[in-house]
Amino acid sequence: MSRHVELSEDATHGEVTEAVRDLAEDGSVHGILVQLPVPAGIDAEAVLDLIPPEKDVDGLTERSMGRLIRGRVGHVPCTPLGVMELLGRYGIETSGKRAVVIGRSTLVGLPQKLLLGRKGCDATVTLAHSRTADLAGLCRSADIIIAAAGMARLVTTDFVRPQATVVDVGISRTEDGIVGDVDFDSVQDIAGAITPMPGGTGPMTIGCLLKNTLAAAHMMGSIVLDGFEREA
Repeated sequence: MSRHVELSEDATHGEVTEAVRDLAEDGSVHGILVQLPVPAGIDAEAVLDLIPPEKDVDGLTERSMGRLIRGRVGHVPCTPLGVMELLGRYGIETSGKRAVVIGRSTLVGLPQKLLLGRKGCDATVTLAHSRTADLAGLCRSADIIIAAAGMARLVTTDFVRPQATVVDVGISRTEDGIVGDVDFDSVQDIAGAITPMPGGTGPMTIGCLLKNTLAAAHMMGSIVLDGFEREA
């Protein structure tokens, strides 16, 4: 069961923090997700800091990020986790491969770099962004490209080596509707594997949010799952 707590657009910082604090202290609540961005005048970081790490099913607090860096058990941000699920389920080899992550947000880019480079995945990862010199040339050296810059159709055929894996995480709203960071129509003829946008990483994000919520209930002792192990 989910609980939707909706506040008015003119809610004060105190009202927002009180709502999150109530959820944090409620033992019947296993996961808390704060919809970002928050309105002007609300300190998003201060609000996120109120979420206990075991209830941080979005994996966005500094404590969750610290656990990811340290390799400790905790919740991983849903979109990067979904990307890793996609790579694993489709048998995309990461060990020893070169990966370029475009975008340095704490929501996707930074945790994605950590996940790809940790033991067991063993990719050599470069974190790139809009100011990276010769971004196209850098991407052409990669076996795996994760595009998460939020720049419509940034990745074209000039960015992609033949048979590379291209995962599109970016979302932009244009006159043509929702498009990703990858020019899908042209790149799909070159890539060995590619995700569409929409319809690719989006559903995986939702699926991983549910996975994190189930893990949160397990971590809090509300449910016991046979053979369940939570990855760091």
